[in-house]
Amino acid sequence: MGLFSRSKGVVGLDVGSFAVKLVELKERKGGEYQLQRLGIEPLSPEAIVDGSIMDSSLVVDAIQKLGEETAVKNANFATSLSGHSVIIKKIDLPAMAPEELAESIQWEAEQYIPFDINDVKLDYVLLDEQAQADQMEVLLVAVKRDKVNDYVSVIQQAGRAAALVDIDSFAVQNCYEANYDIDPMKVLALVNMGSSVTNINILARGSTVFWRDISFGGNQFTEALQREFNLSFEQAESLKRGESVDRYSAADARSVLDTVSGEMAAEIQKTFDFFGATSSEGAVDELIVSGGCALTPNLVDALKDRFGLPTELMNPFRRIQIKESDFDIAWIQSVAPMLAVSVGLAIRRIGD
Repeated sequence: MGLFSRSKGVVGLDVGSFAVKLVELKERKGGEYQLQRLGIEPLSPEAIVDGSIMDSSLVVDAIQKLGEETAVKNANFATSLSGHSVIIKKIDLPAMAPEELAESIQWEAEQYIPFDINDVKLDYVLLDEQAQADQMEVLLVAVKRDKVNDYVSVIQQAGRAAALVDIDSFAVQNCYEANYDIDPMKVLALVNMGSSVTNINILARGSTVFWRDISFGGNQFTEALQREFNLSFEQAESLKRGESVDRYSAADARSVLDTVSGEMAAEIQKTFDFFGATSSEGAVDELIVSGGCALTPNLVDALKDRFGLPTELMNPFRRIQIKESDFDIAWIQSVAPMLAVSVGLAIRRIGD
């Protein structure tokens, strides 16, 4: 081990369809983290549609602007993906040596991945060798190559290096594990609600056992307000956040938002039902929600009522030190749930 061999930290960059979020953390002794830099740059709705970059120049501009505003020096960025182009599968394989697994994973993956194997980037992690001596559990992740390339490309065009690409659900789990104590006796659902996709990651016995991305998020709330009150996208966004727009107030928006909250809860319920039917883990005990959509007025309460379970808004900075002289603490608290993915990415190291 040389003096400089400590694995390098990365800047977490969450490229969402509503905004680009940047977080840089400094690792301190004892595994603690301190916030170094943080920025949020809104994107116009046409930049990214359904998780696909439609206008890369808008995204590049947003990343460059964040880089300048936060004065971030580290050129190594980590980003993450979710949605239809991501396939996550847990597979059981006969026990084999790591070298053997590395050689045969491509062939094994072909049986589980609904895309042409040449069109995807593959990664895998060994979950549990000890379960049975002759079997091993492998988590297989496949992402469409062109999707990865699009996200890597905007980071490179912005003058930075895409040091690693993760999956949104896992970044949220990373963030949760850094800020909370996981109770291995509980079945916990991490529900990260973005503007176009909601990632659901269910943990049991302290590790992930089920994932699903659903195409439902903050945009559904905004579009419902647009239709109901004949507003522009921007006006509907403001109304959704509880601001008054024209003659409409937050109180007027409430019944529309509550209706969509009910639809969101029904979508999540379908996923929980599927999990219950296909897993031996038992029912979900608790919900932890994050993402910008989770800030929609009354949504957390609507989920609590629907599921009758403890439901809490994740605080991605719960155990992260923030120097009050460097940051506007009140503002950070107001946007914190939006930053779960970028905080989870910022915790990663190159090569871990």
